[in-house]
Amino acid sequence: MFKEFKEFAMRGNVVDMAVGIIIGAAFGTIVKSLVDEVIMPPIGLLLGNVDFTDLFITLKEGATAGPYLTLAAAKEAGAVTLGYGAFLNTVISFLIVAFAVFMLIKGMNSLKRKEDAPPPEPTTKSCPYCFTEIPIKAIKCPHCTSDLK
Repeated sequence: MFKEFKEFAMRGNVVDMAVGIIIGAAFGTIVKSLVDEVIMPPIGLLLGNVDFTDLFITLKEGATAGPYLTLAAAKEAGAVTLGYGAFLNTVISFLIVAFAVFMLIKGMNSLKRKEDAPPPEPTTKSCPYCFTEIPIKAIKCPHCTSDLK
């Protein structure tokens, strides 16, 4: 059983998948940081100093009555909240990751299409008499004047 597991784990696809998952997780943290620290602050500034992580709706008051200034304060008070700002950050992160994956796959597909493309049609042929390269539509060799019909 150990031998079978070792063969399974050491297959190329499994190792490639593991590397992809690790790189994907690291890429996810980079994108989250990009959204939280670079993209959302200017958008929040344009919308009047709004911190998207603190956008929420209080569904039920907590032990201490609101209004709550931050989502953390509402949760600390035991309020039931709907945190749509954090959800908005997550959606933007997803869109960035999806776009990056789309661009990666698009690039890989374009490279694959170039590899799979059929060779271009020949434009020249060899004269069967003098073996000189001549246009493919030629009916007489310009070098040896042989008829090619």
